[in-house]
Amino acid sequence: MSPLTRILSMFVLVLVVGGCATSGPKFSEAGARSVTIPNAETARIYLYRTVLLGAAVQPEVKVNGVVVGRAVPRGYFFVDQPPGACEITTTTEVERKLSLTLEKGEVRYVKLSIGLGFFVGHVYPELIDSEIALREIQNLRFTGN
Repeated sequence: MSPLTRILSMFVLVLVVGGCATSGPKFSEAGARSVTIPNAETARIYLYRTVLLGAAVQPEVKVNGVVVGRAVPRGYFFVDQPPGACEITTTTEVERKLSLTLEKGEVRYVKLSIGLGFFVGHVYPELIDSEIALREIQNLRFTGN
């Protein structure tokens, strides 16, 4: 197999895997229903990844040590948590952490960005202002949680 054929094959594979993983409804279609927190005693965290770059890198996302989803390119999911201290982690060749404090009835947005690593990309969580996040998340697809 020629080097060009290998590269094209890998590119097609990445597109197929990435496309299959983000086949749920767009936030703009389902978001209005899911923004309402079902329990006023909890907080909701939306976790999302905007870019297709590094599509094969889809680490687990943990909230307070519990796996709640994966960092799927062009996808989002949410998790409801009790108020208080919260730690969001992702791990590839290194662990990346975000610590925040949640209030009752609050909605927070965490972007799962990708950066370069030595062997594999690093996915790191970053807290995003709701106004910016709501613009970024509109065309992303629900990946479940």
